[in-house]
Amino acid sequence: MSSRQPDQPGVDEPRFRDAVRTLPGRVWIISVGILVNRLGSFLPVFIVLYLTQRGYSAGAAGFVLGVAGLANVLGNAVGGYLADKIGRRWTIVVSAVPTAGLTAMVPFVEPFPILVAVVGLIGVTSQIYRPAAAAVLLDSVTTNQQRLAAFGVFRFAMNLGSALGGVIGGVLASTSYAGLFLANAAGCLLFGVVVAVLLRDKPQPPSGPDDAGAQAVGYRQALADRTLVRFLVMTLVAEFVYIQSTVGLPLHVNAVDLSARDFGLLIGLNGLLVLVLELPITGAVSRYRPEYVLAIGNLIVGVGLALTGFTTDMVLLAATVVIWTFGEMVTSTYSQAYLGSLTPPGMVGRYQGLHGVAYTIGTGVGPLIGGAVYAIGPWALWALVAAAGLLSAQLCLPRRRAASTVNEPDS
Repeated sequence: MSSRQPDQPGVDEPRFRDAVRTLPGRVWIISVGILVNRLGSFLPVFIVLYLTQRGYSAGAAGFVLGVAGLANVLGNAVGGYLADKIGRRWTIVVSAVPTAGLTAMVPFVEPFPILVAVVGLIGVTSQIYRPAAAAVLLDSVTTNQQRLAAFGVFRFAMNLGSALGGVIGGVLASTSYAGLFLANAAGCLLFGVVVAVLLRDKPQPPSGPDDAGAQAVGYRQALADRTLVRFLVMTLVAEFVYIQSTVGLPLHVNAVDLSARDFGLLIGLNGLLVLVLELPITGAVSRYRPEYVLAIGNLIVGVGLALTGFTTDMVLLAATVVIWTFGEMVTSTYSQAYLGSLTPPGMVGRYQGLHGVAYTIGTGVGPLIGGAVYAIGPWALWALVAAAGLLSAQLCLPRRRAASTVNEPDS
């Protein structure tokens, strides 16, 4: 498969604000659905507290998280295949309904091996919807500005749901973990109902000029795209860097004699900034070339997190959080929108599925590597974060040969 050149921002495209206002109804439907889903997504956040309250060790809880993380990788791969095979709508329903049923079982499962199996299955089914949801957005728009606007609105709904869901989950957990997971199940089920009732798949273009070409659509063909593979490696490295905000940052907070409350305030600052500023910032950078936007954003995240190691008080730590959060806001929406511009017809689900695989591997191995390197020495982790941030930025830039090909005048 030859690499498709990404579309470049055009001067004749509508402004980002106008693109948001004119988004098709399907974008709003899937965004409302993800808002509902995130409002009730309690299990990934509270499963460790739940297990330790039931008397399991920290090691056992960590094992369950590890199983769920591996299952998330598989879920994204399955979801990408199903999104292209059976359509976006039914893939989301296939994800939401089993997740609801399995989540409702969690507080009533006693044997630990069965509990691990149930949480592992949830790890698979709860991720299947992701490539399909992204594919719905990409099916609904055609221009760069529309892609950015669609993913910007979608991420705003996701972030709002996560923020409110954390508060709701804390209240429910203080009352009843059974109620917590049953509410989680209800949110998943409602997500599936919203999509099943309101969403309709758009007809997909043929994936090849003939039947033989149509059959040559799969992960093997996707991974033959060097531009995609470079993007996936960039995603993995960038997520390794970003996840240190949940590993290296709390370890550093503890090392400089600050409290868990202080760490909570720093993470709260990150969440507030993302919720309030990400959409406007996406609009501000929307007319710049995506490769350079992503490179600068990844570099800012790496620098901001690496500076953590030089801080000793809350004011300076808050300043570093502002820096790397700005980089996060620059890259998060742009990343999937840019991937959409690389995707050939008939492969949207698989490309987004591979993106999910790279994302979950990065966030899964990041804590393991980060913790191990920090044990060697805090300086080693922050040096690694800086180097990885630089690498992820470099991987965003177009290859010289590809860039020279694009810039060659027609003969």
